Amino acid sequence: MRKHRLLYLMVIPGIVWFVLFRAIPIGGILIAFQDFNIFRGFLASEWVGFKHFAYLFQYQDFYRVFYNSMLIALQDILIGFPAPILLALAMNEVRSLGHKRGLQTVLYLPYFFSWVMIAALFFQLLSLNGIVNQIIVAFGGERTLLVQRSWFFRPMIVLSGLYRNSGYGTIVYLAAIAGIDPQLYEAAMIDGANRFQRVVRITFPSILPTAMVLLLLRVGNLMNFGFDRIYNFLTPLTYGVGDVFDTYVYRVGLTEGQYSVTTAIGLFQAVVAFVLVWMVNQLMRKQGGGLW
Repeated sequence: MRKHRLLYLMVIPGIVWFVLFRAIPIGGILIAFQDFNIFRGFLASEWVGFKHFAYLFQYQDFYRVFYNSMLIALQDILIGFPAPILLALAMNEVRSLGHKRGLQTVLYLPYFFSWVMIAALFFQLLSLNGIVNQIIVAFGGERTLLVQRSWFFRPMIVLSGLYRNSGYGTIVYLAAIAGIDPQLYEAAMIDGANRFQRVVRITFPSILPTAMVLLLLRVGNLMNFGFDRIYNFLTPLTYGVGDVFDTYVYRVGLTEGQYSVTTAIGLFQAVVAFVLVWMVNQLMRKQGGGLW
């Protein structure tokens, strides 16, 4: 630690962040087993055991919210996770440094937009007079307000995630590609491998371990899809297919004051996320990977 003391000093802010926002709040799960009273505090509130968990599993809206949360998150992983990988592989093949930097700037930029701006952009594009409806009319179709259609809500959420996150997600993969030994490509070229074969046989297998780690981390956040991403796209007509745990907790916890119920939901999310991470890690271990 003396030898690398500067590196340890750089780690301190991250450790402090995790202690403040991840370790200390774990004590708050006690609220899930109490009839929590905000004025009495969790030390003096009445203990009720698993009462709130029993209430959740008997409440029909809970299963709708659980289904929506899982389905949207799985769709986002199946479509959104491979996108940065494919984009990074494509960007790595751009030989002009100027074009590559310009492309990176354009692709990274949406990540720094808030979800309020992203939602406003999509609502504008999909409005009755937006470009999407103009294209539909040009091909003989009828104008329709897609943002109010329940069948379109989940694809819209996935598309918004692709637009905002795909470019920024390539940073890690491009860094992994930069670490590949150039002699591997030279040897492959001598053996007659074309560009596509070099990508398939060298580049992709080299970044696969990085992709597996990022997939495991993403599965860990499967149940916490993000309140602002969903809330900014929700309308009264799409609540049935778009209401997820984050929006449900906001509505029930903050507006109705049911803190014990929402804490029980949070603990349920954590348990499900832990089980999913463990299962995915076990599958990765069989392939020679995994984090532990």
